[in-house]
Amino acid sequence: MSLCAECFHQGDHTGHDFNMFRSQAGGACDCGDSNVMRESGFCKRHQIKSSSNVPCVPKDLLMMSEFVLPRFIFCLIQYLREGYNEPAADVPSEKDLNKVLQLLEPQISFLEDLTKMGGAMRSVLTQVLTNQQNYKDLTSGLGENACAKKSHEKYLIALKSSGLTYPEDKLVYGIQEPSAGTSTLAGQGFAGATGTLGQLDSSDEEDQDGSQGLGKRKRVKLSSNTKDQSIMDVLKHKSFLEELLFWTIKYEFPQKMVTFLLNMLPDQEYKVAFTKTFVQHYAFIMKTLKKSHESDTMSNRIVHISVQLFSNEELARQVTEECQLLDIMVTVLLYMMESCLIKSELQDEENSLHVVVNCGEALLKNNTYWPLVSDFINILSHQSVAKRFLEDHGLLVTWMNFVSFFQGMNLNKRELNEHVEFESQTYYAAFAAELEACAQPMWGLLSHCKVRETQEYTRNVVRYCLEALQDWFDAINFVDEPAPNQVTFHLPLHRYYAMFLSKAVKCQELDLDSVLPDQEMLMKLMIHPLQIQASLAEIHSNMWVRNGLQIKGQAMTYVQSHFCNSMIDPDIYLLQVCASRLDPDYFISSVFERFKVVDLLTMASQHQNTVLDAEHERSMLEGALTFLVILLSLRLHLGMSDDEILRAEMVAQLCMNDRTHSSLLDLISFENLVFCFGIIPGSYSFESVLSAVADFKAPVFEPGGSMQQGMYTPKAEVWDHEFDPVMVILRTVYRRDVQSAMDRYTAFLKQTGKFPGNPWPPYKKRTALHPSYKGLMRLLHCKTLHIVLFTLLYKILMDHQNLSEHVLCMVLYLIELGLENSAEEESDEEASVCGPERCHDSWFPGSNLVSNMRHFINYVRVRVPETAPEVKRDSPASTSSDSLGSLQSSRRPRVLQRENSGTAQVFSLVAERRKKFQEIINRNNNEANQVVRPKTSSKWSAPGSGPQLTTAILEIKESILSLLIKLHHKLSGKQNSYYPPWLDDIEVLIQPEIPKYSHGDGITAVERILLKAALQSRMNKRIIEEICRKVTPPVPPKKITAAEKKTLDKEERRQKARERQQKLLAEFASRQKSFMETAMDVVLGQCRDNVEPKKLPITEEEQIYPWDTCAAVHDVRLSLLQRYFKDSSCLLAVSIGWEGGVYVQTCGHTLHIDCHKSYMESLRNDQVLQGFSVDKGEFTCPLCRQFANSVLPCYPGSNVENHLWQRPSNKSVQDLIKEVEELQGRPGAFPSETNLSKEMESVMKDIKNTTQKKYRDYSKTPGSPDNDFLFMYSVARTNLELELIHRGGNLCSGGASTAGKRSCLNQLFHVLALHMRLYSIDSEYNPWRKLTQLVEEMNSQLGNEEQQAEVPILYHDVTSLLLIQILMMPQPLRRDHFTCIVKVLFTLLYTQGLVALSVKCSEEDRSAWKHTGALKKNICDAEKSHEVLLSFVISELSKGKLYHEEGTQECTMVSPIAWSPESMEKYLQDFCLPFLRITSLLQHHLFGEDLPSCQEEEEFSVLSSCLGLLPTFYQTEHPFISASCLDWPVPAFDIISQWCFEINSFTERHAEQGKALLIQESKWKLPHLLQLPENYNTIFQYYHRKTCSVCTKVPKDPAVCLVCGTFVCLKGLCCKQQSYCECVLHSQNCGAGTGIFLLINASVIIIIRGHRFCLWGSVYLDAHGEEDRDLRRGKPLYICKERYKVLEQQWISHTFDHINKRWGPHYNGL
Repeated sequence: MSLCAECFHQGDHTGHDFNMFRSQAGGACDCGDSNVMRESGFCKRHQIKSSSNVPCVPKDLLMMSEFVLPRFIFCLIQYLREGYNEPAADVPSEKDLNKVLQLLEPQISFLEDLTKMGGAMRSVLTQVLTNQQNYKDLTSGLGENACAKKSHEKYLIALKSSGLTYPEDKLVYGIQEPSAGTSTLAGQGFAGATGTLGQLDSSDEEDQDGSQGLGKRKRVKLSSNTKDQSIMDVLKHKSFLEELLFWTIKYEFPQKMVTFLLNMLPDQEYKVAFTKTFVQHYAFIMKTLKKSHESDTMSNRIVHISVQLFSNEELARQVTEECQLLDIMVTVLLYMMESCLIKSELQDEENSLHVVVNCGEALLKNNTYWPLVSDFINILSHQSVAKRFLEDHGLLVTWMNFVSFFQGMNLNKRELNEHVEFESQTYYAAFAAELEACAQPMWGLLSHCKVRETQEYTRNVVRYCLEALQDWFDAINFVDEPAPNQVTFHLPLHRYYAMFLSKAVKCQELDLDSVLPDQEMLMKLMIHPLQIQASLAEIHSNMWVRNGLQIKGQAMTYVQSHFCNSMIDPDIYLLQVCASRLDPDYFISSVFERFKVVDLLTMASQHQNTVLDAEHERSMLEGALTFLVILLSLRLHLGMSDDEILRAEMVAQLCMNDRTHSSLLDLISFENLVFCFGIIPGSYSFESVLSAVADFKAPVFEPGGSMQQGMYTPKAEVWDHEFDPVMVILRTVYRRDVQSAMDRYTAFLKQTGKFPGNPWPPYKKRTALHPSYKGLMRLLHCKTLHIVLFTLLYKILMDHQNLSEHVLCMVLYLIELGLENSAEEESDEEASVCGPERCHDSWFPGSNLVSNMRHFINYVRVRVPETAPEVKRDSPASTSSDSLGSLQSSRRPRVLQRENSGTAQVFSLVAERRKKFQEIINRNNNEANQVVRPKTSSKWSAPGSGPQLTTAILEIKESILSLLIKLHHKLSGKQNSYYPPWLDDIEVLIQPEIPKYSHGDGITAVERILLKAALQSRMNKRIIEEICRKVTPPVPPKKITAAEKKTLDKEERRQKARERQQKLLAEFASRQKSFMETAMDVVLGQCRDNVEPKKLPITEEEQIYPWDTCAAVHDVRLSLLQRYFKDSSCLLAVSIGWEGGVYVQTCGHTLHIDCHKSYMESLRNDQVLQGFSVDKGEFTCPLCRQFANSVLPCYPGSNVENHLWQRPSNKSVQDLIKEVEELQGRPGAFPSETNLSKEMESVMKDIKNTTQKKYRDYSKTPGSPDNDFLFMYSVARTNLELELIHRGGNLCSGGASTAGKRSCLNQLFHVLALHMRLYSIDSEYNPWRKLTQLVEEMNSQLGNEEQQAEVPILYHDVTSLLLIQILMMPQPLRRDHFTCIVKVLFTLLYTQGLVALSVKCSEEDRSAWKHTGALKKNICDAEKSHEVLLSFVISELSKGKLYHEEGTQECTMVSPIAWSPESMEKYLQDFCLPFLRITSLLQHHLFGEDLPSCQEEEEFSVLSSCLGLLPTFYQTEHPFISASCLDWPVPAFDIISQWCFEINSFTERHAEQGKALLIQESKWKLPHLLQLPENYNTIFQYYHRKTCSVCTKVPKDPAVCLVCGTFVCLKGLCCKQQSYCECVLHSQNCGAGTGIFLLINASVIIIIRGHRFCLWGSVYLDAHGEEDRDLRRGKPLYICKERYKVLEQQWISHTFDHINKRWGPHYNGL
């Protein structure tokens, strides 16, 4: 069911599992429909409707509409008739159709609006649309009206051209579709139609698709009878609704019409009439769909309609009964597929009578059949409809006929000589077709066969399935051998049969034998599924490599999670069923022959394999054994309960890798959960199993910054008891996943201390077999398997070629399976077997593995090449084979076998198998003798090729038990390593499940098997003890082979390379040039003075205005200064860079200038660059690959002079002040043209180029040197302020928080100082003089009023002054000069604090302070008392108009705080702290001193003493007073009055502005991104409908800026300005090139940095900690605060470039 967002939000759905999706093409909301949902779930609006009695509409009110509407609709139909012109090629030109539809848009919209008027109008429309009389009167064209006649003729022509007939028309039946290339007439239920072909269609009517490379394979027409013409070819329209639907189809389902037809559905009468009409037109829909060029769009629209009609069971049942819905659907599907049939080339290319669909046709390639199949699956989900289908024999025959079209499609032929020229990709179409057209309807039918009462249905399906299979075997001329080098992965008939068998046994309690065919049919049935298993091994062994990658693709798709339940599982199950009923020796022989490893199974050390290259032998043998293990271990359909299956599937997936919740749902495929087991994804059952087997790992962040999703990881006990390697092998698409599972298992064992080495896959106990399949275990107890196991154990022990640990592992696994599943009592009376089996006896006496294990085999006759070592050793007499006790099987090719047919003793798997087969065939079918195909020797090499074979006799004298014990010695590398454990501890035999045996390597496996063998039989126990007593020969020492030597050398070389690299790195570090990266800075400007975080606006009322940001305040201040003061002076009074400044950070690696140049050159030449632009100077550090865009020169020799400029001096403050002035006065000359100076110039250029012009040009005269000067010292300011922010806004924690970051401020200062000294400030204007000298004639300054005055010193930003003073000094700077500058500036800062305080307080406070301070003026320390100084400041400023201009408005602004001495002191300290922090950082970088750490309340005193502001003898007992840090260079009162005089002279004219400039906000909070709501739906509902402010339309990709909350259009053309899209523009305006945007329709965050962008990830996760990119899954999403914090951290620390690796250019298009 689906609900619209409105109804969903108004209903109560707490605790429900739901998906939100964006409907692309409208649809009907099910709220209010009690057929679909319970009334308790209705929304408030629909609940009221359903409960109240709706009054009837007065008849008079509707009269007009009843009269007008028939004519209106007829008018619409006439337009549609007129507009449709039948083009020559029967493909209406889309332009013409669209024109007609555009003309009719107002009329259709009008009808749509009528449907929205409510139930009354809809019922009128229903009456009009379904009234047959109205239709007849208006449309018959019988009257005098010429227009109506013409219209009717057009209608008849349209019908004809569609291959349809009008019953009254005297036309011949069966007009061919002009473009279909095949007849559209075919029988409904032609049982033998697949067997009998009509003539090949060699006409020139090939479809457009057919001619693409498929010319050779002619299309096939089936001979047809005309029984079902009515379904396909006859249409008679009796009402407007019917003709309207006809035109809707003809015009290929225009969206508006579809919406109108759907909007009418709430009317029940209409719903029934429309459904019947839809069914009536079903064949016509199929024909139009086939011809359509826009089949995708059309498919979606068809399904939009049909899903509303067929999802209602009551309606589907009614239409099935009244309109033959099932007949129509099956027939239409059959007809549809019939148009693309070709002759099958499987098995017998020349004489095959079978036809299959051609996967290269557009019909299959484009999934054109999908809407019809989807409808069929939909109606089969209704029990009443499915039962009718399963009861109808004719329908079942037709359906099996349909399925047989897919049997054997997309045949692969192995390329043996050259690589295939063109890799066909048709396999996608083939797999999709089998899954959708065959498997899904099958699962639908199976879901209704779950109880005993439905046995009859299963019998019907199985019966017709077997008939279809028999017809298929006949049609392809199959006898007993599959054609070599061919494979098809598509056997839907086999799979139908298998799955219905499985259901019959599992749910319906049917006797398996009652639904099984005879032995011969079983033998045939097993051949093709077995061929697929062998081909899988061949593909993985690279034997099909010449067929290209697509064959690997097929092998992977066959086992892939969405297909495995419908493909490999039924195949394996069918093979298990066949194995349980056929002769085990025959079955095992078939397996090894199919896998082509028969020749390898010889005791001889050398052999000839005529069907397999030596390089493929090992992997094919592994494949054969692995297949047997899977066949014998798997219990999916043999007795496991649904919960056990789900658990096993889940464990297998989790063992391969940790999984997210959604990927688990995806991997344990939907069909598996819903159809097979009736488990709904996300349901209680799924969740409870998941919580039982897995632990949830919350989303974490890796150090690299990559985002982890919430993952599920297996619990420890799952690894301990439930890890099943067999299930893992079955479910892996890639071989590496098996290795991954083993690696994780190994890690678990090491971690828990259960096993230290490299473990083998553990042996897992299996679920008990269902009694019906007990026969499967006979495979483990047949002599053929025992011979194979014995031979392989022997070969492994003798180190023969092509045997691997994997082979041994599988051999032991099979032995252990045999021991676990042996018969209860041992019988040795098994020698009396029937004649043909006699030849086994010389090998093993019986067929029970337990007794055969101890049977000693003395001699074996082998056929070996003459060159083999065995020949040389043996005497010629060894040919007397009669006296030998035992014979070996020479598994030779057939030609050799026939040549030696006289030697009866030579047992051959192949011969044995053939003999059995002939026997069974003769017994079952006498005619079969004539059909036996001649044995063609061409496929096998002739006897003469290769070395001649000769017979040799080997002395073996071993049993399986003795081989196992020797194997234990070999594996452990020790003599007599095996000691029976029960001799020490008899408990072992009583309690066999010992944990120590459950995990381990080969040695453990051997021990476990020997223990089980001893447990099963006393004889075995005794023999094991005997063997252990004998001394075994020593194991030969292991020679190091050439290959191993090679790997050892490799390891050694690697080690040396690693050492060299370490050396190089150490050298690099000691070199003299470091990388530095410059990056645009946006964060500082986002500091705010308000503690309350800003929230993302989610209603119209909430809007964000950026007035209170730090950047805005600084901008206002600068423009105010520039209004009244001299420009050059203004530019020295503030800092810029709060917005768009430059931040410099480094990775800390250094390299030579020349090396850097050559590195850049190599990058330029390398064109395969990703993510950065070398032309713009961007590169990545060659050592750590961190992104960079400049290099910063290291100042040479800076370490040498370190001690000189650290030395304290005893000079007085006055002397130091003079020295500073003198040093600043010396003009700085740029050093001579050296490499270093060039680099310094280029880095300065880089810094300037990184900054947008608007962020560095603030002067009224563009390009003035003052501007550069301001820009340069502001760079230093920006970097210091940012470092402070990274440390959390204060220095309490000392150097801790940024210890990890390498600083390059020292080098940056050198570069800046070098450039700033080129601009000497005229000594008259140097602020230093104003700070340290008294000016005699104050009044003279007031003379030149006209000239703009300089900025009063009290309006200067003290931190900016500090940087100017320091950067104007020659570098390196001396420590005492630095301290001197800080002391002088502190006096100014303190005075500014006093002035600001005086302006903030009320008039009464001022007069009180003025008075108290004046009293203390004469005390000795008056200059260090804030009270005295404040009183003096107030009295000085009172002389001007600063305090007089307070109007009534001003009074309200003044803070009503009562000032106490403590609060005054706190205010002054807070006012000075930002300056002290920046100064301390500067001192730390210039002189390398550590930063002190302290409590927050001590920060002021600690920093001031660290900076040398506090006198050394200062006592800390009494409360700390900030004024004690003052050290006035000239008498305090004189200099203060001089500074105040400047303010007074300004406030004479501009009192208000003068006051505003004095109050500076010193406390800025740290920058933050906007606060986001908890639930993503809140954001989505508000923004996805929000209109763009430019074009007032809802943008396709809305986004919102997370820094300022602005709503922008991503990629929106409406907002484009000069080729820049809105997001890029906004990133420049809001973040100087950095933008952080949340994409509303995708829940993803996108970062824009300059000309590049990257997808960052999502900060909203679902309940399982997963992202839902593009909102595909539609689960509710919640904010992940940790992720958002990481995003904010990366923004603040400017590390987007370094942490996010996937950057790409955006070309201004975002």
